[in-house]
This record gives sequence, structure tokens and C-alpha cells, in this order.
Amino acid sequence: MKPKLSAYVSDSVAERLELAAKRPGTNKSAIVDAALDRFLNPERDTSGDAALLRRLDRMSRQLDRADRDLSIMAETIALFVRYYLTITPPLPSGDQDAARALGRERFEMFVAQVGKRVASGGRLVADVMDQVSTSNPDLFMRHLEEGAPLGAAKEASGAESRAQQATGGQPGPSPAGREEVGHV
Repeated sequence: MKPKLSAYVSDSVAERLELAAKRPGTNKSAIVDAALDRFLNPERDTSGDAALLRRLDRMSRQLDRADRDLSIMAETIALFVRYYLTITPPLPSGDQDAARALGRERFEMFVAQVGKRVASGGRLVADVMDQVSTSNPDLFMRHLEEGAPLGAAKEASGAESRAQQATGGQPGPSPAGREEVGHV
């Protein structure tokens, strides 16, 4: 025989218990027993927790990929802007109208290409990463093993190079794949 238990609950809990007990195949005792068992022994219901942990792990991996892609895009844009501003001479005032018209035309082509890639689901960053990892597979493995973000290795190599120069040593070769585009 099961022991009898008397408990006081709030009005809202009592109403919800009444509604739940009206479902076929259940009663108040079974609902209260299951709720107390789950509350007192949380290890028994790990299926919901396991699914939640899998989802959180997947979201964490997605955020890591998005962070990596964003770092790559920021570095790419920064290098392009620095390169563009360094090599582009100012135009004479007579050529500026023609340059603006050409710029508008090129920008329209650029927007059309971006629209096509977005519509087709293509990702240029993924394509570039595939090409880089195929041609230089060790480039990203070093960063994964160190557990550092992409920019951290560049900062560390710069500090190491400055330390070697300060001690009179020769700076070593730049890490594979991290060579700068021009010295600006």
C-alpha cells in the first residue's frame, strides 16, 4: 500500500492540477507522484537535458564559425582598404566625373553579383576557406591546436619579432599564410 500524503498548494496550482487530472488515463495522485519524483530525483529525466545540451553545443559551434567568418571578413576589408588607400592616387578634377560614373557602374555590377550569390546560397568566405585549407592545410590547424582566435597568432608573432629585434636577434620568417600584402 502506498503512503498517503496531504499537502497544501496555491489556488493556481490546484486549478492546473484539476485540469491536468481530467485528461484520460491520469489522476491527481499520479501527477503529483511524477512531479515529486522528478523534483527529488532530477537525474531520472535526462532526455530533455541531453537534447538541450546538444542544441547548445550546436549553437556554440555555429557562433564560433560566425565569429571566425566575421574575423576573416574584418581582416580582409581592413587589408583591402589599406591597400586601396595606399596605391590609389588622387584624380585630377577633370577626370572625377568620369570616375564617378565608372564607380556607379562597377558598384551596380558588384551589387548584382552579391545578389546572385545570396540567392543561390553560395558563400564566398566558405569557398575561399576551402581553397586556402586545400593549398595550405596547416594554416588553420595551428590556430585550432593553440585554441587562439585568428588575430591572436598575428599579435603574438609581432610581439615575438619585436622581442627578437630588441635582443639583437634576427626576426624569423613570417608564419605560413600570414604574410602581409605590401608594407604600408
